[in-house]
Amino acid sequence: MATILVVDDDQAVRAAITIVLQSGGFEVVAAENGSAGRKALEAQRFDAAVVDIFMPEMDGLETIKVFREHCPDMPIIAVSGAMGLFEFSDSPEPPPDYLAMATKLGAVTAVQKPFQPRQLLQAVQQSIGIAA
Repeated sequence: MATILVVDDDQAVRAAITIVLQSGGFEVVAAENGSAGRKALEAQRFDAAVVDIFMPEMDGLETIKVFREHCPDMPIIAVSGAMGLFEFSDSPEPPPDYLAMATKLGAVTAVQKPFQPRQLLQAVQQSIGIAA
């Protein structure tokens, strides 16, 4: 059974992702921020990680960089609802594409929140080489 590390500061989202992945047959370890995720990664081997982009203390982009240094071959799936943060902005500039930044830093794929459970499950399965 593959073990997935889930790093998200929102308890409800963390719980939802955990339920989705467990229903897909994965073992899940959840961490409430990047620092806790780093400690989990130092203590245990994971087959993949799901990392939120916007978190306090150590954001998802920094977390991805740290994970990449510690475990260069572990697939990382970035998740974010970042676009929703900018929907009501008066700025004429387009918002930064944080999910694209995450893939440039080493995430194998990125999933925009809100996502369908099937969408996340498929991203994790594909990242570790399991046929969806």
